[in-house]
Amino acid sequence: MLEDSFGREVTGVRVSLTDRCNFDCVYCHNEGLGDTRGPMDPQDDEMSADDVVRFLEVAREFDVEKVKFTGGEPMLRQDLEEIIRRTPNEMEVSLTTNGTFLPGRAAGLREAGLSRVNVSQDALDPKAFAEVTKSGAYDKVMEGVESALAAGLDPVKLNMVVFEATAGYVPKMVDHVAENSGLQLQLIEYMPELTGKPEWAIDIERVHGWLEEQADEIEIREMHGRKRYWVNGGMVEIVDPVENPSFCTNCHRVRVTHEGYLKGCLNRNDDLRPMGEMTKHEIREAFRETVANRVPYYGEYMVRDGEGEWEINDRYIDA
Repeated sequence: MLEDSFGREVTGVRVSLTDRCNFDCVYCHNEGLGDTRGPMDPQDDEMSADDVVRFLEVAREFDVEKVKFTGGEPMLRQDLEEIIRRTPNEMEVSLTTNGTFLPGRAAGLREAGLSRVNVSQDALDPKAFAEVTKSGAYDKVMEGVESALAAGLDPVKLNMVVFEATAGYVPKMVDHVAENSGLQLQLIEYMPELTGKPEWAIDIERVHGWLEEQADEIEIREMHGRKRYWVNGGMVEIVDPVENPSFCTNCHRVRVTHEGYLKGCLNRNDDLRPMGEMTKHEIREAFRETVANRVPYYGEYMVRDGEGEWEINDRYIDA
């Protein structure tokens, strides 16, 4: 297993299969690349199924244990089931999706080898949902969640981005997962450094504080040092990477863009490494280089100045 100079082993990879999406969520950062989404038709710059599988075979050589397929909307790839089926058997496979294509495909994805799924859901009201996603697909998403549960893709994690427009919906979402077996809630801190509009950000510590008051039990995961709150039998986890050195210290994941570039950090695009002609030798070398050059974003790439504000570390400005 490869590890970087900070002792962080790479145990998982997150692979974007496309930057296409049938939603237009107001907070989207497209895996840190910005809003680069193009036409809905398949694009020539997307990795082929062979490209993806070749990379995963190399990653498995380095004892990578997990892969999460993402996008854009990965289910716009009609070869998704093939890719999952061809993923090395020893790797746990998960998927993040907006859920609209799960009806009719969830069972086939499970049969192909998918273990679990994260579904983006920011509200439990169709109008509020449409305002955030710019989509009228609320009912289809709800159906998709039910399809995933019926197919055995549980627990289904509901991903909710917490920012000014959605913060008020958190209590209802917490009740929702407590009342529905098989669901978990993942509250994701809004990231203004990737999406702009810093005025949309809220103090995530207020959410932590509210959950602490409601929780019957609290635990801290090894991954990222994330907190989990158990409220009336429902599990709620907070993903809070913004200005969080502890989160970065516990990062064990490398990303791959839909074009086949390795990416050591979600927040950076100055560390992209192409995998060349996609030969296994080239992939091995690019993967080693990417891991060797990974640094914690907060606490290393971004450091505190004399006034306690975050600024880019001088050593990376001209890198």
